[in-house]
Amino acid sequence: MSPARLLFHYRHILYATTLVEIRSRYIGTLFGLAWAVLYPFLFLGLYGIVYGLILRIRLERYTPLEYILIMFAGLIPFIGFSEALGASASSVSGNKPLIKNTMFPIELVPVKAVIASSVSMTIGLCGLLLALWVRGYFSSTQILIAPLLVLQLLFSIGVGWLLATLNVFFRDVAQAIGILILFLMIVSPIGYTSDMIPPELRAIAYVNPLFYIIELYRQVLIFGVIAPRFWLAFSTLSLLTFWFGYDVFRRLKPIFAEYV
Repeated sequence: MSPARLLFHYRHILYATTLVEIRSRYIGTLFGLAWAVLYPFLFLGLYGIVYGLILRIRLERYTPLEYILIMFAGLIPFIGFSEALGASASSVSGNKPLIKNTMFPIELVPVKAVIASSVSMTIGLCGLLLALWVRGYFSSTQILIAPLLVLQLLFSIGVGWLLATLNVFFRDVAQAIGILILFLMIVSPIGYTSDMIPPELRAIAYVNPLFYIIELYRQVLIFGVIAPRFWLAFSTLSLLTFWFGYDVFRRLKPIFAEYV
């Protein structure tokens, strides 16, 4: 069964288990589901203090408020991707009973972890769109946010399948995710734009998947442009990663029980 057919066939199970996953993440906390709303904006506040007040980074063509919106457009996909990495890596190794349950498709475990991790990103995205509309940023390219979000989810699910598989055999993977996320936060153009990257370092930026994701979000949300080469590159990367991650997971899942 192809990964797309798998998700469609088990869509009802995926929907129900994802809701349970979301509730379990916030149950027992003081603010509950409000954390899904607070998290992206608290993260934005931290970035605003560091880049706006401490480093005093300014963009010549934009006001400080517009710079914050540009920064938020880069921060949103990073939040979604980083949470997906952290949740999916240990999703299989942390669910030993499901591995031995032949009635439940274990392939869905990393998928529901990725989707549940996208709640904060989706809420932050809605907040950004509202702020842009209040500021008068209306563009026909903003409708492309839907397919872009789907591509990001496909890419994250593919990476999630790979990380979940690796973590079954090498538990160090889950421990190293925090370092990887910190590295991606530094090298990704969140607090700065691609124009600010020195020419000699652009080759390094091009091998970072988050570079394309962040640029696409900014292009369709704020700048109102469509760059075909960015769409082609990220679409190809997302589909290949989605298929490859599933193929690796499917081939190795019969021996998961021996290592968990």
